Amino acid sequence: RASFMNQKQQKPTLSGQRFKTRKRDEKERFDPTQFQDCIIQGLTETGTDLEAVAKFLDASGAKLDYRRYAETLFDILVAGGMLAPGGTLADDMTRTDVCVFAAQEDLETMQAFAQVFNKLIRRYKYLEKGFEDEVKKLLLFLKGFSESERNKLAMLTGILLANGTLNASILNSLYNENLVKEGVSAAFAVKLFKSWINEKDINAVAVSLRKVNMDNRLMELFPANKQSVEHFSKYFTEAGLKELSEYVRNQQTIGARKELQKELQEQMSRGDPFKDIILYIKEEMKKNNISEQTVIAIIWSSVMSTVEWNKKEELVAEQAIKHLKQYSPLLAAFTTQGQSELTLLLKIQEYCYDNIHFMKAFQKIVVLFYKAEVLSEEPILKWYKDAHLAKGKSVFLEQMKKFVEWLKNAEEGNQTSQTLPF
Repeated sequence: RASFMNQKQQKPTLSGQRFKTRKRDEKERFDPTQFQDCIIQGLTETGTDLEAVAKFLDASGAKLDYRRYAETLFDILVAGGMLAPGGTLADDMTRTDVCVFAAQEDLETMQAFAQVFNKLIRRYKYLEKGFEDEVKKLLLFLKGFSESERNKLAMLTGILLANGTLNASILNSLYNENLVKEGVSAAFAVKLFKSWINEKDINAVAVSLRKVNMDNRLMELFPANKQSVEHFSKYFTEAGLKELSEYVRNQQTIGARKELQKELQEQMSRGDPFKDIILYIKEEMKKNNISEQTVIAIIWSSVMSTVEWNKKEELVAEQAIKHLKQYSPLLAAFTTQGQSELTLLLKIQEYCYDNIHFMKAFQKIVVLFYKAEVLSEEPILKWYKDAHLAKGKSVFLEQMKKFVEWLKNAEEGNQTSQTLPF
C-alpha cells in the first residue's frame, strides 16, 4: 500500500517535466536564427549560380529541418532574409543577395528562379503546402515591397502557376480590400497574367481558374464602383492583355446567358404574358450585349424544356405542334434577321436528331413555323441547299423535299394559290 501511494505522488512531477521539455521545444521552434544563418551562409558561398543554389538546397534538406522552418526558408529565397509582419526585412538579421528580390527584373531570370523552387518542392514534397502559404502571405504583404520587387514576384508567381507548382486559389489573397483599393492588386495581376499566358496560353489559364472557381471573380481585382466589364477590359487591354479582357467578357456573357435561360423558364412555367417576357428579353439583350442568334437558341431550348414529352412517336408530333403553335409569337419576336432564322432551323434539326421520337416531326415543325411567320422562305431554302448540319441530314432533307419544291415554285410565281400542298 505504501508503494502504491508513492507511485501516486510521483505522477505530478512527471507531467511537470514533460511540460518543461515542451516549453524548450517551443522556444527553439520560434528561434529560426540558426537555421537562417546556415541557409544564408550556404547561399553566399554558391553565389548567383542558380544551378549551384538548387544543388545546395537539395543537399541541405538532409541536414536542416525544412519542415519546421519552411517559412524562413522561403522568406530567404524570395526576400533575402526573414520577413517581419507587413513585409519589411527584420533589421538585425544578416541577409543575402541571392534571392528573387535582389535579382534582375526580367522574365528569363524569374524562369531560372522558378526552376529552383520547382526542384526544391519536387525533392521535398512536404514543402508544397508551406510554399503555398508563403505565396499567400507575400501577396498580402505587397504594399511593403518596392514596385520592382512586386514585379519580380508577379512574374515568378505567373510562371509557377503555369507549371502547376502553385494552385490558382492563391489569387484569393489579391482580393484583399486594402490591396484592391490602392490599385496594387490590378497592377500585380497584369504582370502575373502576362508571364502566365507567356508560359502557356489563355485557354490553359482559363482551365486553372475554372478548377478553383476563380473564373468569375477576376473583376474583384477592382473596387466595387469599378467592377464592370468595360473598366476591366479597358485596363487590361491597355496593359497589353487583350486575351484576358476577351476571356472576362465571354465569361460575363456566359453568366448572363445562363441567368437569362433560368429566368425565362421560370416566366414560362408561371405563364407570364408574352409581351412581358419579350420586354424582359430585350432589356437583357441590350444590357449584356447578347445577339439575337444567341437569344433564339435560348428561347428554343427553354420552350422545349417546359414539357414532359410523350414517348410515343405518333403522339409526340401532335403534342409538339400544339405546344409550339402556342409559343410561335414569342419565337417570331426574335427571328427578325435571316441569321437568327437559320440558327433556329439548326437548333430544331439538332433537337429532332438528339431526341429520337422527334425524327419524323422535323418537317411538321418547320411548316408550322413558316405558317406562323417565325421562319421565311429564304433561310429554309438556304438550310436545304448547304447550311444544314450533318446530323440526320438524309432523313431531314428527304422530309423537306416536297415543301422545298413548293417554296421554289411559290417564289417563281408559278403557284396560283398560296395554299400548302399538305
